Amino acid sequence: MLPLLALCSVAQSSELDNLINTSTDIVNQIDKGIKLVGAATEYSYAGSGLSDGTLSSTAHISTEQLDAYNNALSSFAVNYMPYGDVQTVLELKADTELDLMNDAIGTFTEVVVDMIAVQEVATKTVEAESPQEEAEVQEFVAQNQEALTISQEEVDTYNQSIDDIETHANNASAFLAVANNEQAVAFLEQGVENANTTAEQTTIFYDANAQWLAMGYNTTRNLTAVYLNGQNFGLDLYYSEADVLTAGSESEFYLSSPLGQGYDCFINGECE
Repeated sequence: MLPLLALCSVAQSSELDNLINTSTDIVNQIDKGIKLVGAATEYSYAGSGLSDGTLSSTAHISTEQLDAYNNALSSFAVNYMPYGDVQTVLELKADTELDLMNDAIGTFTEVVVDMIAVQEVATKTVEAESPQEEAEVQEFVAQNQEALTISQEEVDTYNQSIDDIETHANNASAFLAVANNEQAVAFLEQGVENANTTAEQTTIFYDANAQWLAMGYNTTRNLTAVYLNGQNFGLDLYYSEADVLTAGSESEFYLSSPLGQGYDCFINGECE
């Protein structure tokens, strides 16, 4: 998805750049042609100033130049957006948040694997039903205490990574939900036009406390906001904790995790 969005992000400027470049090429040739004609009117009446007879060809407009200009003109007329592309800006911001989320997931996964031996401790202690079995658990802990110990640094990394994952996941969901809603995009586009700026020059952010996605403008202090709690455009994105945890328990990420597979299956490959 990222390469496609990256291409979209430069499309806006390239439409204008192509028209500038191709029209300038034509103008340069016409400029040279006018100069040659001017020289002809000066020299021919005076009986001086011969060229080598091929100079006019340097002012010719080639078929390639003609086609490039006409294509750029047509593309600009259809595709150019003077106020920018709000949907693409939202999609690119979502892409950035998804990248950050995946980085945090990598950190989270690494530290969970380091700490996951605690699952074996929990399993053994719960299943110990007699003094003998409890003694076996005690022996296991004594022999493996160093490997089983969890450091404060690991806990801090775990806590921070899961906070980061939630933040970036929420940001990405907010950006994509609005990007996929035609009415919301049109509303934000009107805000950009009213502020006489472009989508690319605005500040767009998700505010969890206000429960909206807001767009700010460099030219004014005003904000245009799209609520995500059902107040407008049918965007009602907030789920309960139970709903979120249910979706998580059914996810591939959880089902392939140490808790989803079981400790022995995940660590030792001993799967039933």
